[in-house]
Amino acid sequence: MTIKKVVVAGGGVLGSQIALQSAYCGFDVTIWLRSEGSIERAKPKLERFKNIYVDTLEKMKTDANAYCRGLSKKTDLSDSKIDELKQNAEDAYNNIKLTTSYDEAASGADLIIEAIAENPEQKIAFYQELAKHMDEETILVTNSSTLLPSMFAEYTGRPEKYLSLHFANTIWENNTAEVMGHPGTDQKYYDEVAQFAEDINMIPLKLKKEQPGYILNSLLVPFLSAAEALLANDVADHETIDKTWILATGAPAGPFHILDIVGLTTAYNIIIMNPEAQDQNTTPGKIAKMLKEKIDAGKTGINAGEGFYKY
Repeated sequence: MTIKKVVVAGGGVLGSQIALQSAYCGFDVTIWLRSEGSIERAKPKLERFKNIYVDTLEKMKTDANAYCRGLSKKTDLSDSKIDELKQNAEDAYNNIKLTTSYDEAASGADLIIEAIAENPEQKIAFYQELAKHMDEETILVTNSSTLLPSMFAEYTGRPEKYLSLHFANTIWENNTAEVMGHPGTDQKYYDEVAQFAEDINMIPLKLKKEQPGYILNSLLVPFLSAAEALLANDVADHETIDKTWILATGAPAGPFHILDIVGLTTAYNIIIMNPEAQDQNTTPGKIAKMLKEKIDAGKTGINAGEGFYKY
């Protein structure tokens, strides 16, 4: 099977990036969204990421440090080749299709990438409806940050063709794609998904078994949770916590800047899976309350223009 038509379900922070990156690398891409309102919210995200691609490529003409692995596998690019890649980005943005129709999205799809909210009930409902519309040969993957594919395989109607493909944020720079099957995943489809990751300029990181949070989030989530706990328990403000991490480690960003990039809705959906988050006297409860207040105020992160910081 050769993957040509790719569908991304969800137009959030990562869904928009996955769609644009796939289109940039020459795939026929459709984004499935729940409503017309979701379509309108996805459009500015796609435009923003397209502009980042174009601006970064232009900088690569004069600044070697601007090079991003996801934009080109080669580092020694002529100005004319960079101009071709800039046109690729423009074409990708213009050619992505957005729809609320399951039939329109799923018909003829070779690969569907689910990138909806980290909510098990929503994912199950989505899979059960999608199963009615998919072609027999379609491969289905989830970009879930923390949930295991074995939790959902039975609802997909194709457990042998279902697995996880998890992307890091800013995928044009941090071009990793973690490939993780469940016990029922057929190796053939695991290998096809890993090859697709390579074809969109990602580096496939192959997990041997299921692991909540994969590799990246097994490292990242405890780090971000520790920072959230420091803030929720009034140990220090978020600027000081970030400054501590940056000065002491040389890291380019602190945990609260990273949370703004990830999106506070994702962080909230992760914390509320902890039963202790229902009690506002516990640390998880305090973190959930803190994040919910920001989300309710529209301060959901960098794509909203404000999270813990203003952008």
